[in-house]
Amino acid sequence: MKKHQFSILLAYILILLISSGCAEAFQYSIGCADIKTNQSFSFFIVSDPHYISKETYDNGKAFQDFLASGDGKMLNHTDELLDALIKDIRAEKPDFLIITGDLTCNGTRQSHIELAEKLKTIEDIGTCVFVVPGNHDIQNPYARKYIGDEVTDIETITSEDYVNLYAPFGYEGCVSRDPNSLSYLAMPAEDIWLLMLDSTDTDRNMARKYPEQSGYLRPDTLKWIEQCAALAKENNAKLIAVMHHSLIDHSEMIKANYTIKNSKDALKVFRKHGIEIVFTGHIHIQDIKSDELQGKKIYDIGTSSLAVYPHQYGRMKFTPYVGYDYRTIPLDMEDYDIHEMTKEGAPLDFEDYSAYFFTEQCGRMHQECLEQLEGLPDAEREIVLETVGRMNMLYFAGYRNEALNDIVNTEGFKMLENIAPCFTKEYAMKMLDDERTNNNTLLIPISLNEKQ
Repeated sequence: MKKHQFSILLAYILILLISSGCAEAFQYSIGCADIKTNQSFSFFIVSDPHYISKETYDNGKAFQDFLASGDGKMLNHTDELLDALIKDIRAEKPDFLIITGDLTCNGTRQSHIELAEKLKTIEDIGTCVFVVPGNHDIQNPYARKYIGDEVTDIETITSEDYVNLYAPFGYEGCVSRDPNSLSYLAMPAEDIWLLMLDSTDTDRNMARKYPEQSGYLRPDTLKWIEQCAALAKENNAKLIAVMHHSLIDHSEMIKANYTIKNSKDALKVFRKHGIEIVFTGHIHIQDIKSDELQGKKIYDIGTSSLAVYPHQYGRMKFTPYVGYDYRTIPLDMEDYDIHEMTKEGAPLDFEDYSAYFFTEQCGRMHQECLEQLEGLPDAEREIVLETVGRMNMLYFAGYRNEALNDIVNTEGFKMLENIAPCFTKEYAMKMLDDERTNNNTLLIPISLNEKQ
């Protein structure tokens, strides 16, 4: 982009915002990545790394109980998981990285400080970083330390702290800041801009004494998005949105507290302004859903949690006049000599143990449900639990086709079909009702109008 074009853009920003009374909220920058118009680029998408500082836990009973009460996150190895990601970034050198929230496990200040140091390492490599907050990150009453048998409350962070800590990762030099939330508009490429949206609802967390899981986009934030869209249109740029919560329901069984409360209003605004791609996290399921009305399609690409099996991230490649190519990449953990013991005492490497741990956690959550069924022998219950665990593992990894179909023909699945109605049975059958699509790859072609 030439200097006189920058001046035109800056003048337009000032005119637009002075007229709307929001001039102080807007800044101007060429952008971190500085990708020129009609230039190919690539970026990584990481969701829910749930980083936790090793200074806040040991391997004592308190932390082991915390791990066992979770949903399969490998919290004791978040350092190694991020280091493996950094290794991939060094090798591939994507132009930028976006993280869709839940940067930390429980919002402790120490975890945020250490994660920011890792993100600085990524930017030092030459890959820009853009972050949005998740429901775990800010004013989290569950910010705790787990040492020995003791669980102790420790310092969390405020919204102001968040902006200061992550200033280099989107907030500094952004094109615009929403005065009503932690949302901002970034310009990594001249013709592709990022709407980094804060969908969290953390203001009353400390009064509630728990972190609010649900989210929404504030009405004033939707108005700000319209301003950003007008600015992008004036400069022949497309908008890609990023937020923590889902825009579109990803699961019939798991949608309350995961999809934003005002999704219909947001979809209307996005469709009006041609926002076709939204990257989300929060639900931990690798899943791609779309919403189409009058020929206008919006994709909600939910990338699974980096902290949960199979520990993958998304990679998007943009090719001018062709389109977007999204696919998931599993982390390579072979360089990390990690071995864990199963409850039976068998040693497993990281990948095998992570799969085992995730399946075990799923089984724990369904154990109580199945124990309430009369007439189900213990041996059959264990087989049903193993079957549901395997299905859940594949489902979270994004597989809806042959892998799940293979399980349908097993003895365990036939036992599952024959048990009395319960949540576990309903949950498993809903997995099979989901769209039979490939959730690990997606090609989005450029429309004919854009090509012209």
